Parts: sequence; structure tokens; C-alpha cells
Amino acid sequence: MNFRFLLLALLLIFAGCIPTTRQETLLVTLVVDSTERSYPQEFPITVGEFLTSVSIELNPLDEVTPPQFTQITDGLRITVARVQQTEECTQRDIPYGEQRILNEGLQPSEERVVQTGVNGIEEVCNRVTIRDGRRMESFPLRTTTIRSPQDALIYVGPTGQLDPVQVQGTITYISNGNIWLMRGNSSAKRPLTTSADIDGRVLSLTPDGRKILFTRSVLETESDTAFNNLWTMSSLSNADQPILLRPENVLSADWVPNRENTISYSTGEITENAPGWQAYNDLWLAQIDPLSGALLNTREFVARSSGWLYSWWGTEYSWSPDGRYLAWVRADSMGLVDIQTGELDPLLTYPVFSTQQPWSWRASVSWSPDNLLALTTIHGQPIGSEPAETSPAFHVTVAALSGEFTADIVQNAGIWSKPQYSPLRADNTGNIAYLRARDIANSISSTAEYDLVIADRDGSNAVALFPPAGQQGLTADAPYFDWSPRGDQIALIYSGNLWVIDIQSGIANQLTLDRGATRPIWTE
Repeated sequence: MNFRFLLLALLLIFAGCIPTTRQETLLVTLVVDSTERSYPQEFPITVGEFLTSVSIELNPLDEVTPPQFTQITDGLRITVARVQQTEECTQRDIPYGEQRILNEGLQPSEERVVQTGVNGIEEVCNRVTIRDGRRMESFPLRTTTIRSPQDALIYVGPTGQLDPVQVQGTITYISNGNIWLMRGNSSAKRPLTTSADIDGRVLSLTPDGRKILFTRSVLETESDTAFNNLWTMSSLSNADQPILLRPENVLSADWVPNRENTISYSTGEITENAPGWQAYNDLWLAQIDPLSGALLNTREFVARSSGWLYSWWGTEYSWSPDGRYLAWVRADSMGLVDIQTGELDPLLTYPVFSTQQPWSWRASVSWSPDNLLALTTIHGQPIGSEPAETSPAFHVTVAALSGEFTADIVQNAGIWSKPQYSPLRADNTGNIAYLRARDIANSISSTAEYDLVIADRDGSNAVALFPPAGQQGLTADAPYFDWSPRGDQIALIYSGNLWVIDIQSGIANQLTLDRGATRPIWTE
């Protein structure tokens, strides 16, 4: 027992002789907020834990070197860079452009400023990084247009000259956003508007050519709910100012024949999706007060509808010359509106043509002088193995309003054939005219070329009238033409200019030089 106590005593004495190991002190240097300090640290911890222990608060963008997960060592130098990011925005001008437009109402080389140029304004915002009070890199965030620039519009008189051509009746047309008129002689042309804002959706004249119905564009800065307004004016004098009518977002409009001061119109609404509008497919009738321009007795004649294929593009309407019948046209059919009920009764149906673009094809309708036949274009069945909706076949077709018959009188004329009956001539005869594609498989392209063809009313004895062989054809982007009231001449657009062709002699005369003409209408 004594031995055990002795052994224990010796062990205690021996343990007391072993020196105790002490923890080494680590010296850490911290640089933050323009201050450098050294800190003794007894225990090896991470950089992040060290910063917390010395009450350093970090912002989300601050940069710590070395990384916070690093374990500290003796002599370690830690730096904290204070980082901030701010947004800086400045405004700058968007230079305006200049549009120089030929205007045949001016003398050669004469210039006239019709709209002054105004610079636009855009806001440019950048994200700027500031590190320890020093401005570093700048990164672009966005550019916002506050005000679009307004181009200067300068009318310039043409340097060339055309021989004057006799004009029987009145030709009204659109050129470079204005409505022009020539009556009696091509050298007597004059602009009816000078605002350069005619959008071309509507251009309609009374049969005597004395009153005009048209649409004007609305600037985005003026309205965020309308893209155009409907207007009317007299063609007799420039002193008669245009009158603003109530309807807006008008897709089509026309004078109703044999009803004094009565119009019809169809509307839609602005959308963010292409093409920028959604048609209502409605039709309204109204009378215009000739003094105030107020619309009287307005009523919905065809009810609003949608949901059918390509309904967003709209329904086209066409009155017969005597005003007793009204045709309608959609992507896959055409027919008559029941004058009593406003219901749509089909006459022709055909495969929908898929443009594979944000537009939808609509055929035109021309009425026979006796108001009993409708001349139009239909989309034909596939020529080969192509799907029905992409078939390049388009035929000129005539349909009896009674529904007794329909007949394709011209095969494969082209999508923009736009056939028209001529007025009856003095000898009680008449023709049809249409545009015929030179390349049927490519008639849809904006570069497609067409010939103006005249034929008997049944499509026989067809003759290519214009342009002459070997010359560039009429282009598909301006497939507009119209018969003279006597049925012996045709006005058309060729290379952007207005021409008149005599159907008997084939003589063609150029009437304009400004290369901006479109939509000719020939009236008494």
C-alpha cells in the first residue's frame, strides 16, 4: 500500500517538471475604409469570422481579399474594398433627318419647307461602379426614346418635264402622303392636302368626283389609342378645308351610292401584335352633315365578329354601283350582305391562302354595269403536291348575284390580278381588265412583275396591253389601276408614277414624275 502512494507521489513530481506549451499569437493586418490596423489573434479562425470579431460590416458588393473562407495565418494582410453601384442617366439629342420629296406643284428646282425638323430626345442610363470612392467601369443599361425626331419635309420641284395630256374627267390619287387631283389636263394637277399624312387605307370619291372620303394617320405622340381618323373634303376648291369626322381606327370606308351624303365604314383597335390592329369586322352607316361634318343617324349595319380564320385582318366591303347590293370578302370566301338583316351570305368559298407573314390576303370585287355580276379573284386548288394553303393558283372568277352560276374565266392570273369591269361604252360594249403575273409561282412576292391585260367580259380575246414587251412589268407592291368613266382608257401606277393607256391604240402617257403615286381613282 505504501508503495502505491510512493509511486503516485513520484508521478506528480515528474509531471510538475514538464514545461506547459503556450498558444502562439497571430498578427493580422486589416485595411478597410482608408485605415490600416494590426490585430493580435489568439486562435486560427477564418477571414470572415475575423471581420465579424472586429465589427466590420460588409455590404453586398464589397470585395474581401483573401476570400472570407480563408483561414488566417501570422502576418496575413486582409483588405476590404468598399464597392457601390449607381445608375446615372443623361439625355441627348436624336438628330432629325430630312426628306426631300418631288412635288409637281412647284417650279423646277424650287424648294419649299413644309415641315421643320425637330430633334428627338433619348435618355441613356449606365450602371457605374465606385470602388473605395474611385469611379471605375461604366456599363450601359438602357436607352429610352423620350421624343421621336421629326424629319424636315422639303418639297422640291421636278427638273424634268412631261408633255401635257388631255384627261377626260378627274383623276384623283395619292402621292407621297398627299391627295392630288388632275382635271381636264395632266399639267393642271394640284394637291388637295399638304400634310403628308394620308395613310392610304381609305380613298373614296362620289361618282361625280366632287367629294372625297379619306383617312389620315395619327401620330403616336397625339394618341395611344388611335392610328388614324376619317376625314372628308370637297375636290372643287383648295379653299374648302378638310372636315374631321368622328370615326377613328378606320380600316375601310366608302360612299354609299345613291344615298346623299351617306357613308359606310369598318373599324378596329390598336394591338401590340403584328400588324398593329385587330379588326372588328363591323360595318356602320351614317349620314354626314354637309355643313358641320357631324355624323347623323349612325347605326351598326353589320355586327362586330371575330374568331374565324384571319379575322384580325378584317372584312372588306364593296357596294354595287346602284347601292342595292353589298359584297363582303374574307380570307376564304366572298358573298353578299343581306340588306335587311346584315347577315353575311356566301357566294364563293376557296382555300385560305397562308402568307406565312403578318398579313392576310383579301380579293377585290368589281361589279358589272348592270349590278348583277361580281368579278373577283379566288384562291385555287394546288397545282402540284404543295399544300392547299400555299397553292400559287389564283383565278379570275365571275359570280352571279342570284347564285345561279360561278365561272373561272382566267386561270392562274396571280394573287394581285384585281380584275375590273369597264363602264359601258357609247356602243353598249365593255371589257374586263386584270393584272396577269409573269411568273405564276412567284406572283406573291413584292418584286413579282405583272402585265395589264384587257379581254372580253367572258375572259376571251385577252391582250397584254402594258407594259410593252421587253420592259419591266408592273410591280406587285402597287397593283392599282382604274378605268376611265367612258371605258376607253385605264389609269395605272408604273414605277411609282401615274400613267394613262388608251385601250384601242395602246398609246401610253406618263402623267407624273415624283415616283410616289398610288391608288388612282377616275371619276367624271
